[in-house]
Amino acid sequence: MNPKIISTHFVHVTVFRLIGCSVASHWHQPTIIKLLLLGLILFLVTIIPLYIFNSSSPWPSFRTLKTINFGKTTCTIFQGRWIWYPNRSYYTNATCQEIFDQHSCIKFGRPDTDFLKWRWKPDQCELPLFDANQFLELVRGKSMAFVGDSLARNQMQSLLCLLATQVVYPLDVSYTSDSRLKRWFYVNYNFTLASFWSPHLVKAIDTDPNGPTYNRLMNLYLDEANDVWAAQIEAFDYVIISAGRWFYGPQVFFENGKVVGCHLCLKNNIKNLTMLYGYRRDFRTAFKILTGLENFNGVTFLRTLSPAHFENGEWNRGGNCIRTRPVSRGEMKLEGDDLELYLTQVEELRRAEREGKKRGLKFRLLDINEAMVVRPDGHPNHYGHWPHENVTISDCVHWCLPGPIDTWNDFLLQMLKMERY
Repeated sequence: MNPKIISTHFVHVTVFRLIGCSVASHWHQPTIIKLLLLGLILFLVTIIPLYIFNSSSPWPSFRTLKTINFGKTTCTIFQGRWIWYPNRSYYTNATCQEIFDQHSCIKFGRPDTDFLKWRWKPDQCELPLFDANQFLELVRGKSMAFVGDSLARNQMQSLLCLLATQVVYPLDVSYTSDSRLKRWFYVNYNFTLASFWSPHLVKAIDTDPNGPTYNRLMNLYLDEANDVWAAQIEAFDYVIISAGRWFYGPQVFFENGKVVGCHLCLKNNIKNLTMLYGYRRDFRTAFKILTGLENFNGVTFLRTLSPAHFENGEWNRGGNCIRTRPVSRGEMKLEGDDLELYLTQVEELRRAEREGKKRGLKFRLLDINEAMVVRPDGHPNHYGHWPHENVTISDCVHWCLPGPIDTWNDFLLQMLKMERY
């Protein structure tokens, strides 16, 4: 028998026997109360730890975050498993010109294709595959913006390709040649799709623009908006916001125009703070911007932290991601700093949700973590460039296009459908 069941049975039997004996023996009321308290303590110290340590989820479960309705039942779409599904059709770099080379794994010779043959199966329902016609009908006459780093752009490019290969390619109506700030228009649907590059969400100044990306010192103004997106976001109906990997680098934190601390800045005259300090205030400011815009009436989706999968070494010490299949639940899990970042995101979203209700604003969680933490096979590794190019670091952060990241837009479509009811 399952030890959890045995322990539960033991506690229940013990409690009821004690209560029964006390009543049968006509014990005094204080004695009965003590026994009831004892039973409660036994329940708490026995059942709760058993639940925690036997849980299959690699991080705290938020089962009420988003469900889809199926008649009289509901289903949490973010908890599930990957099942073999070899028949899903995909776009390619030939049918979708928006794929960055960095994510175009097949183009650069990835020999295996099994990583494309899996489908996300929620525990209690089916998640429909992306339907471009349905998506474009839902967003007819509206606008959508992705705000964040290159992983936000990674998802946006997946969406572009799914729409382009199933229905129509949009017009590029970008107002700048900067590929980090893009805008497209779907004429027949009067739908605008935009991407705003803002890896820190708040105002950020690079102290060494010509230095290497991975260790350049950034000045982050934690209470100030990044006008790259904040000055234009008011007009959008849907905002998908995300940030994560850039916060691992060295940063100096400013608040009210003054230095309050830093992370990995190696300056003795500045207080050392963790990256979580900046991360929490960063999201709090971003959400505060959205709730404070007088004419913003859109729905905000927080896309949670995307896990990296470096194995056999750290990212700058020979780490790679050479697996060709998903792993089982529990084999890989969100932990350490990644888990702390994830929990911080969720906490700040809940805070924003409470504030947003005062204005009738909606904040939603697009939780990709459980699905993606078991997909170490979905990254470009070294298939984001030609073999002769002098690139020594594997990419185990971004996702191949096509690939498991397309499921993020399966989630997004389902959440948009829920907003209509």
